[in-house]
Amino acid sequence: MSGHSKWANIKHKKGKTDALKAKLATKIGREITVAARMGGADPTGNMRLKLALQKARENNIPKDNIQRAIDKGVGATDMNAYEEIVYEGYGPAGVAVTVEVMTDNRNRAAADVRHAFSKQGGNLGESGCVGWMFKSKGVFVIDKEGHDEDEVTMLALEAGAEDLKSEDDVFEIYTTPEDYDAVETALADAGIETVVAKITMIPDTTIELSGDDAVKMQKMLDVLDDLDDVQNVYHNGILPDDEE
Repeated sequence: MSGHSKWANIKHKKGKTDALKAKLATKIGREITVAARMGGADPTGNMRLKLALQKARENNIPKDNIQRAIDKGVGATDMNAYEEIVYEGYGPAGVAVTVEVMTDNRNRAAADVRHAFSKQGGNLGESGCVGWMFKSKGVFVIDKEGHDEDEVTMLALEAGAEDLKSEDDVFEIYTTPEDYDAVETALADAGIETVVAKITMIPDTTIELSGDDAVKMQKMLDVLDDLDDVQNVYHNGILPDDEE
């Protein structure tokens, strides 16, 4: 069940600047607030809030900040001004890109995202033009150290996982969104800690990038990451190690 890792190749580069970390914290806080407003403050039964809280923990967001975001969501009325939009298009070398936006100004968001695409040789497309290339999947990443592959594989499959891949120093477990909770519970009950636990978009196929195309793609991702309205970016490009 081992094989080429799509997850490893679509991760954004590490070592974000302090400015980008601050923006990320703001975006995560906004997501927590909206999730709490829509489904309540209890993550049990509120998958959106649960995933937002996981993302907050992964990025070391202080607990006080998390609680303030939840409290704001429970009593929020101003968050009704925000709408969620998905933009789809193509980056350098025909890389498929989807951009999830949460904004209180649709015109500004559209202009900013379009500019990010066009400046690096990409272009926005119609809704649905690349969305079919991605599938929503639960992803769990586990350090190999101290874990037996056969035992982890059996545990994951019995809990409902679709696949397990052995990649370098980690195991990657993939599930449907519906089976995410069951697999997460099985791992927790077995005392297995995860490096990553999230529901994300995984591409069906990938495109390897090199040279100018890789540089342009990374610049596009950096610009999109820097936009306040952009919550998540998914693409099917494989960037060389020095570009990730």
